[in-house]
Amino acid sequence: MNTTTTTLTATSSLRPRSTTSPLARDLGAAVRSEWIKLRSIRSTPLFVGLTAAIGVGMSVILGKVVKTDPYEDLPFTIGNTFLVSSWLTTLFAVVAGTLLFTSEVQHGTLAGALTSRPSKGIIVAAKAGVAAALGFAMGALGVVGGLIGGIASGMDTGDMSGAVSGVVWALVLTTSASVLGLGVGLVVRHSAAAVTSVLVWALAIETLVRGMVPATVSRFLPFTAAHGLLGTRAATDTPETLAAALSNVGNAAVIGCWAAGAVAIGTALLIRRDS
Repeated sequence: MNTTTTTLTATSSLRPRSTTSPLARDLGAAVRSEWIKLRSIRSTPLFVGLTAAIGVGMSVILGKVVKTDPYEDLPFTIGNTFLVSSWLTTLFAVVAGTLLFTSEVQHGTLAGALTSRPSKGIIVAAKAGVAAALGFAMGALGVVGGLIGGIASGMDTGDMSGAVSGVVWALVLTTSASVLGLGVGLVVRHSAAAVTSVLVWALAIETLVRGMVPATVSRFLPFTAAHGLLGTRAATDTPETLAAALSNVGNAAVIGCWAAGAVAIGTALLIRRDS
Protein backbone atom coordinates (compact mmCIF):
# COMPACT_ATOMS: atom_id res chain seq x y z
CA MET A 1 0.00 0.00 0.00
CA ASN A 2 2.78 2.45 0.88
CA THR A 3 4.63 1.59 -2.33
CA THR A 4 1.49 2.28 -4.43
CA THR A 5 0.88 5.59 -2.69
CA THR A 6 4.49 6.65 -3.19
CA THR A 7 4.32 5.76 -6.88
CA LEU A 8 1.09 7.74 -7.41
CA THR A 9 2.54 10.72 -5.59
CA ALA A 10 5.69 10.66 -7.68
CA THR A 11 3.68 10.34 -10.89
CA SER A 12 1.44 13.26 -9.95
CA SER A 13 4.42 15.46 -9.18
CA LEU A 14 5.81 14.82 -12.68
CA ARG A 15 2.64 16.02 -14.45
CA PRO A 16 3.00 19.53 -15.88
CA ARG A 17 0.83 22.01 -14.10
CA SER A 18 -1.32 24.33 -16.20
CA THR A 19 -0.17 27.92 -15.92
CA THR A 20 -3.33 29.22 -17.62
CA SER A 21 -5.63 31.10 -15.30
CA PRO A 22 -9.29 30.07 -15.02
CA LEU A 23 -10.30 33.41 -16.53
CA ALA A 24 -8.11 32.85 -19.57
CA ARG A 25 -9.47 29.31 -20.00
CA ASP A 26 -13.06 30.54 -19.77
CA LEU A 27 -12.37 33.35 -22.23
CA GLY A 28 -10.70 30.95 -24.68
CA ALA A 29 -13.64 28.56 -24.48
CA ALA A 30 -16.06 31.46 -24.98
CA VAL A 31 -14.15 32.68 -28.05
CA ARG A 32 -14.25 29.20 -29.58
CA SER A 33 -17.98 29.03 -28.91
CA GLU A 34 -18.59 32.45 -30.46
CA TRP A 35 -16.52 31.51 -33.49
CA ILE A 36 -18.71 28.46 -34.05
CA LYS A 37 -21.83 30.64 -33.72
CA LEU A 38 -20.42 33.15 -36.20
CA ARG A 39 -19.97 30.46 -38.83
CA SER A 40 -23.49 29.19 -38.19
CA ILE A 41 -25.10 32.59 -38.90
CA ARG A 42 -26.39 32.39 -42.46
CA SER A 43 -25.74 36.06 -43.17
CA THR A 44 -22.00 35.79 -42.44
CA PRO A 45 -20.93 34.25 -45.78
CA LEU A 46 -23.31 36.66 -47.54
CA PHE A 47 -21.65 39.73 -46.03
CA VAL A 48 -18.16 38.36 -46.62
CA GLY A 49 -18.95 37.52 -50.24
CA LEU A 50 -20.61 40.87 -50.89
CA THR A 51 -17.63 42.71 -49.45
CA ALA A 52 -15.24 41.09 -51.90
CA ALA A 53 -17.65 41.35 -54.85
CA ILE A 54 -18.42 45.01 -54.26
CA GLY A 55 -14.73 45.80 -53.94
CA VAL A 56 -14.14 44.31 -57.39
CA GLY A 57 -17.30 45.76 -58.92
CA MET A 58 -16.83 49.36 -57.78
CA SER A 59 -13.26 49.51 -59.05
CA VAL A 60 -14.29 48.06 -62.41
CA ILE A 61 -17.15 50.56 -62.73
CA LEU A 62 -14.91 53.50 -61.87
CA GLY A 63 -12.21 52.34 -64.27
CA LYS A 64 -14.35 51.36 -67.26
CA VAL A 65 -17.53 53.47 -66.95
CA VAL A 66 -16.92 56.62 -64.86
CA LYS A 67 -13.20 56.94 -65.65
CA THR A 68 -12.77 60.50 -64.31
CA ASP A 69 -12.99 61.87 -60.77
CA PRO A 70 -15.74 64.55 -60.84
CA TYR A 71 -14.19 66.46 -57.92
CA GLU A 72 -10.67 66.79 -59.32
CA ASP A 73 -11.31 66.19 -63.03
CA LEU A 74 -8.53 63.61 -63.13
CA PRO A 75 -8.62 60.04 -64.43
CA PHE A 76 -9.21 57.31 -61.88
CA THR A 77 -6.22 55.14 -61.03
CA ILE A 78 -5.72 52.10 -58.84
CA GLY A 79 -4.08 54.31 -56.26
CA ASN A 80 -7.17 56.46 -55.73
CA THR A 81 -9.87 53.81 -56.17
CA PHE A 82 -8.85 50.54 -54.50
CA LEU A 83 -10.17 51.74 -51.13
CA VAL A 84 -13.38 53.25 -52.47
CA SER A 85 -15.52 50.29 -51.39
CA SER A 86 -14.34 50.53 -47.77
CA TRP A 87 -17.26 52.84 -46.94
CA LEU A 88 -19.77 50.14 -47.90
CA THR A 89 -17.61 47.54 -46.17
CA THR A 90 -17.90 49.65 -43.02
CA LEU A 91 -21.70 49.60 -43.21
CA PHE A 92 -21.70 45.84 -43.80
CA ALA A 93 -19.34 45.35 -40.85
CA VAL A 94 -21.64 47.32 -38.54
CA VAL A 95 -24.66 45.29 -39.63
CA ALA A 96 -22.76 41.99 -39.29
CA GLY A 97 -21.67 43.04 -35.81
CA THR A 98 -25.24 43.66 -34.68
CA LEU A 99 -26.25 40.16 -35.76
CA LEU A 100 -23.60 38.54 -33.58
CA PHE A 101 -25.85 39.23 -30.60
CA THR A 102 -29.33 39.82 -31.97
CA SER A 103 -29.36 36.48 -33.81
CA GLU A 104 -28.90 34.72 -30.47
CA VAL A 105 -31.83 36.60 -28.98
CA GLN A 106 -33.95 35.96 -32.05
CA HIS A 107 -33.28 32.22 -32.12
CA GLY A 108 -33.52 31.74 -28.37
CA THR A 109 -29.97 30.51 -27.81
CA LEU A 110 -28.97 33.34 -25.47
CA ALA A 111 -30.50 31.68 -22.40
CA GLY A 112 -28.47 28.53 -23.01
CA ALA A 113 -25.27 30.58 -23.38
CA LEU A 114 -25.92 32.42 -20.12
CA THR A 115 -26.67 29.15 -18.35
CA SER A 116 -23.53 27.36 -19.53
CA ARG A 117 -21.30 30.39 -18.99
CA PRO A 118 -22.98 32.77 -16.56
CA SER A 119 -20.19 35.38 -16.64
CA LYS A 120 -21.74 37.93 -18.98
CA GLY A 121 -18.55 39.97 -19.14
CA ILE A 122 -16.67 37.00 -20.61
CA ILE A 123 -19.44 36.42 -23.16
CA VAL A 124 -19.33 40.05 -24.30
CA ALA A 125 -15.52 40.08 -24.42
CA ALA A 126 -15.54 36.95 -26.58
CA LYS A 127 -18.16 38.42 -28.90
CA ALA A 128 -16.16 41.66 -29.17
CA GLY A 129 -13.03 39.73 -30.14
CA VAL A 130 -14.89 37.74 -32.78
CA ALA A 131 -16.59 40.92 -34.06
CA ALA A 132 -13.21 42.64 -34.41
CA ALA A 133 -11.81 39.65 -36.33
CA LEU A 134 -14.84 39.64 -38.62
CA GLY A 135 -14.57 43.37 -39.32
CA PHE A 136 -10.85 43.05 -40.04
CA ALA A 137 -11.43 40.15 -42.44
CA MET A 138 -14.20 42.00 -44.26
CA GLY A 139 -12.02 45.09 -44.60
CA ALA A 140 -9.12 43.05 -45.95
CA LEU A 141 -11.35 41.31 -48.50
CA GLY A 142 -12.74 44.65 -49.64
CA VAL A 143 -9.23 46.02 -50.16
CA VAL A 144 -8.11 42.94 -52.09
CA GLY A 145 -11.27 43.10 -54.19
CA GLY A 146 -10.59 46.76 -54.96
CA LEU A 147 -7.06 45.96 -56.12
CA ILE A 148 -8.25 43.07 -58.29
CA GLY A 149 -10.99 45.24 -59.81
CA GLY A 150 -8.56 48.05 -60.51
CA ILE A 151 -6.14 45.72 -62.28
CA ALA A 152 -8.96 44.04 -64.21
CA SER A 153 -10.32 47.40 -65.40
CA GLY A 154 -6.99 48.34 -66.95
CA MET A 155 -6.53 51.51 -64.90
CA ASP A 156 -3.09 53.04 -64.47
CA THR A 157 -1.39 52.34 -61.16
CA GLY A 158 -1.20 55.99 -60.18
CA ASP A 159 0.26 57.27 -56.92
CA MET A 160 0.57 54.39 -54.43
CA SER A 161 2.75 56.24 -51.91
CA GLY A 162 -0.05 56.39 -49.34
CA ALA A 163 -1.43 52.92 -50.04
CA VAL A 164 -0.04 51.21 -46.94
CA SER A 165 -1.27 53.86 -44.49
CA GLY A 166 -4.62 53.98 -46.30
CA VAL A 167 -5.05 50.22 -45.91
CA VAL A 168 -4.12 50.37 -42.23
CA TRP A 169 -6.68 53.06 -41.44
CA ALA A 170 -9.35 51.32 -43.51
CA LEU A 171 -8.81 48.12 -41.51
CA VAL A 172 -8.91 50.06 -38.24
CA LEU A 173 -12.26 51.46 -39.35
CA THR A 174 -13.89 48.18 -40.40
CA THR A 175 -12.60 46.44 -37.26
CA SER A 176 -14.04 49.15 -35.01
CA ALA A 177 -17.26 49.28 -37.03
CA SER A 178 -18.06 45.64 -36.37
CA VAL A 179 -17.51 46.13 -32.62
CA LEU A 180 -19.75 49.21 -32.76
CA GLY A 181 -22.42 47.08 -34.41
CA LEU A 182 -22.11 44.53 -31.62
CA GLY A 183 -22.72 47.31 -29.10
CA VAL A 184 -25.83 48.45 -30.96
CA GLY A 185 -27.08 44.86 -31.03
CA LEU A 186 -26.53 44.51 -27.28
CA VAL A 187 -28.60 47.62 -26.67
CA VAL A 188 -31.42 47.06 -29.18
CA ARG A 189 -31.52 43.21 -29.03
CA HIS A 190 -33.76 42.88 -32.11
CA SER A 191 -32.15 42.12 -35.49
CA ALA A 192 -34.42 44.16 -37.75
CA ALA A 193 -34.57 47.11 -35.35
CA ALA A 194 -30.81 47.14 -34.82
CA VAL A 195 -29.97 46.94 -38.53
CA THR A 196 -32.56 49.60 -39.38
CA SER A 197 -31.28 51.89 -36.63
CA VAL A 198 -27.70 51.65 -37.86
CA LEU A 199 -28.52 52.26 -41.52
CA VAL A 200 -30.99 55.08 -40.90
CA TRP A 201 -28.51 56.81 -38.61
CA ALA A 202 -25.58 56.41 -41.01
CA LEU A 203 -27.41 57.34 -44.20
CA ALA A 204 -29.98 59.89 -43.04
CA ILE A 205 -30.00 61.12 -39.45
CA GLU A 206 -26.29 61.87 -39.14
CA THR A 207 -26.41 63.74 -42.44
CA LEU A 208 -29.19 65.95 -41.05
CA VAL A 209 -27.34 66.48 -37.79
CA ARG A 210 -24.19 67.51 -39.66
CA GLY A 211 -26.15 70.27 -41.34
CA MET A 212 -27.53 71.62 -38.06
CA VAL A 213 -24.53 71.64 -35.73
CA PRO A 214 -21.13 73.34 -36.01
CA ALA A 215 -18.34 71.47 -37.76
CA THR A 216 -16.40 71.39 -34.49
CA VAL A 217 -19.22 69.24 -33.07
CA SER A 218 -20.17 67.12 -36.08
CA ARG A 219 -16.60 65.86 -36.48
CA PHE A 220 -17.18 63.74 -33.38
CA LEU A 221 -20.05 61.80 -34.97
CA PRO A 222 -19.14 58.18 -35.80
CA PHE A 223 -19.73 58.05 -39.52
CA THR A 224 -18.35 61.54 -40.05
CA ALA A 225 -15.16 60.27 -38.45
CA ALA A 226 -15.38 57.22 -40.73
CA HIS A 227 -15.40 59.45 -43.81
CA GLY A 228 -12.41 61.30 -42.40
CA LEU A 229 -10.50 58.09 -41.75
CA LEU A 230 -11.05 56.94 -45.34
CA GLY A 231 -10.34 60.36 -46.80
CA THR A 232 -13.69 60.37 -48.62
CA ARG A 233 -16.16 63.22 -48.94
CA ALA A 234 -19.71 63.21 -47.64
CA ALA A 235 -22.53 64.94 -49.53
CA THR A 236 -22.80 67.62 -46.83
CA ASP A 237 -19.10 68.48 -46.67
CA THR A 238 -18.29 72.18 -46.82
CA PRO A 239 -14.99 74.07 -46.62
CA GLU A 240 -15.74 74.60 -42.92
CA THR A 241 -16.24 70.90 -42.18
CA LEU A 242 -13.14 69.95 -44.15
CA ALA A 243 -11.08 72.57 -42.29
CA ALA A 244 -12.32 71.29 -38.90
CA ALA A 245 -11.68 67.62 -39.70
CA LEU A 246 -9.66 65.59 -37.22
CA SER A 247 -6.45 63.73 -37.99
CA ASN A 248 -6.57 60.02 -38.75
CA VAL A 249 -5.56 59.26 -35.17
CA GLY A 250 -8.34 61.52 -33.90
CA ASN A 251 -10.92 59.93 -36.20
CA ALA A 252 -9.85 56.44 -35.11
CA ALA A 253 -10.17 57.51 -31.47
CA VAL A 254 -13.68 58.86 -32.09
CA ILE A 255 -14.86 55.61 -33.68
CA GLY A 256 -13.15 53.57 -30.98
CA CYS A 257 -14.88 55.59 -28.24
CA TRP A 258 -18.27 55.12 -29.89
CA ALA A 259 -17.65 51.37 -30.17
CA ALA A 260 -16.41 51.05 -26.58
CA GLY A 261 -19.29 53.15 -25.25
CA ALA A 262 -21.92 51.14 -27.10
CA VAL A 263 -20.46 47.84 -25.87
CA ALA A 264 -20.22 49.15 -22.29
CA ILE A 265 -23.86 50.30 -22.29
CA GLY A 266 -24.97 47.05 -23.91
CA THR A 267 -23.06 45.00 -21.33
CA ALA A 268 -24.66 46.92 -18.47
CA LEU A 269 -28.10 46.33 -19.97
CA LEU A 270 -27.32 42.64 -20.50
CA ILE A 271 -26.33 42.22 -16.85
CA ARG A 272 -29.43 44.06 -15.68
CA ARG A 273 -31.93 42.37 -17.99
CA ASP A 274 -30.66 38.80 -17.76
CA SER A 275 -29.59 38.64 -14.13
